[in-house]
Amino acid sequence: MVTPIFSEKIIQSMLDTDLYKLSMMQAILHNYPNAEVEWEFRCRDQEDFTAYIPEIKEQIEQLADLQLTQEEENYLTHISFLKPDFIRFLRLFRFNPSYVVVSIDENKQLSIVLKGPWLHIVLFEIPLLAIISEVRNRKRYPQIALQAVQDKLHNKLVNLSQMASDFELAGFKLADYGTRRRFSYNTHKAVVETLKEDFPGQFVGTSNVHLARICGIKPMGTMAHEWIMAHQQLGFRLIDSQSAALDCWVREFRGLLGIALTDCINMDAFLKDFDLYFAKLFDGLRHDSGDPMVWAEKAISHYQQLNIDPRTKTLVFSDSLDLVKALSIYRQLHNRIHVSFGIGTSLTCDIEGVSPTNMVIKMVSCNGQPVAKISDSPGKTQCRDESYVSYLKHVFKVDE
Repeated sequence: MVTPIFSEKIIQSMLDTDLYKLSMMQAILHNYPNAEVEWEFRCRDQEDFTAYIPEIKEQIEQLADLQLTQEEENYLTHISFLKPDFIRFLRLFRFNPSYVVVSIDENKQLSIVLKGPWLHIVLFEIPLLAIISEVRNRKRYPQIALQAVQDKLHNKLVNLSQMASDFELAGFKLADYGTRRRFSYNTHKAVVETLKEDFPGQFVGTSNVHLARICGIKPMGTMAHEWIMAHQQLGFRLIDSQSAALDCWVREFRGLLGIALTDCINMDAFLKDFDLYFAKLFDGLRHDSGDPMVWAEKAISHYQQLNIDPRTKTLVFSDSLDLVKALSIYRQLHNRIHVSFGIGTSLTCDIEGVSPTNMVIKMVSCNGQPVAKISDSPGKTQCRDESYVSYLKHVFKVDE
């Protein structure tokens, strides 16, 4: 029987999300259970999604039917950093679609706004993006065959194996980070299964908790921008917000989940806060914007200035990667610092004739006040209040 490429119900498990959402949800429960947030959908290439709104709304309503199964609960108890009280809370948790408002904005574009308690909003982001992507793709590309997806990935893995030496492949580590912009759930599952079968020495896991469970591989992930962004409005001085976010993370996970995200403001501003205390406590850093080699050199130099051997730390790269680009970065850094790679869209939506979505859902306010992400790449600034962005840049001495 041929597996269909699309599913009638797109999100079929509460764990069909990225692991970092669960880690942050636990930290929110224990530290900021009363925080209120607002999120907004943004399509970076101005694609028109309005024709898909009825189906998107229908899929969002179906999220309310999801609940953690006993098998899923048992699985979560074996993830070392998830606490029993959080797992019990997750067993009681239900998606509330009333927190999500889907409409057409003044520019006749899809508008999605999420507003409510952070604790109850946090899990919406990944399923929403996966829903939008799959609804759009099954309308635009109904002719795609699942086997074609597997064949193309297999060929890419063969090409990478021919490009790289056995020595290089022995140290090359790759994880799937492709949930949010995947072509469909079934293609995502096929990609993970192909990576596990064809690339076992290099494929170390997936960010998707559901696929990690059913495929018998490691779930991967730590924190995302929202964690640091929210701290801009959680009662700390703005200049202390990054340090407060890192400190709270350390206290919550006690040495586990030790990869810090650096580009909420930018790398230079982050390193000013990433002092010897944090540099020793965290295992490494994640790159998500800007030139990867410029960023890596700054990280290595920073560790050296703190008299920390960079070879004891790890850099995780996750910004718009493909296998060839990842191999190039690995070749330049592997003998200087540990490196690993999280690859998303080029694994789960690299299909002949298909143009992937370029969309995000980002936090825009916390406790009624604006928050922002600036990043190390032009055009990635996320904030609807330009005066707040200017103030943030002033406080952190970010050059225009």
